[in-house]
Amino acid sequence: MSKFTIHTIESAPEGSKPALQKLKDSVGLIPNLAAVMSNAPALIEVFVVARSAYQNSSLSAIEREVVSITNAVANNCAYCVAAHSTFAQMADTPPAELAALRAGKSPADPRLKALSDFSRKLTTARGQISEADLETFLAAGFTAAQALEVIVGGAVSLLANYTNHLAHAPLDEFLQPQAWKALA
Repeated sequence: MSKFTIHTIESAPEGSKPALQKLKDSVGLIPNLAAVMSNAPALIEVFVVARSAYQNSSLSAIEREVVSITNAVANNCAYCVAAHSTFAQMADTPPAELAALRAGKSPADPRLKALSDFSRKLTTARGQISEADLETFLAAGFTAAQALEVIVGGAVSLLANYTNHLAHAPLDEFLQPQAWKALA
């Protein structure tokens, strides 16, 4: 039995209810992972605020999902790979690019490749990016500000990935078609 309750808005701690409602208004439902996050009002609040800021960044919907899937694969978070694969499909991410990301590979599209490689390096090297890594990212048409926005994406990913590693939230039914197993 899990030590973490999968809350509804009604059962969540009082301090978590506004963030859960905001997430439900934005997404249309409360995914199980967010319901688990609501056990700690500070966590769900930070997650929802950071997610909202990230959604309003200059990165496109596909680019944001590239970052999220890249990070989830790098962190072996099966829940988050499934969730962001579902969102990537909704954003019309090309199937071949999505398959590459889910396999832990770089997309073929040069711009998406640069983004995925940069995000992966940020995640696996814990932010220790070389000048050459940054130059490769910028040469693909991204801006210095977008490099910082990738960090926001990494922060959102970290909150979700680490929560799932701790709590093992069950995969929601709507995410089942994109279920994923960690790479060996």
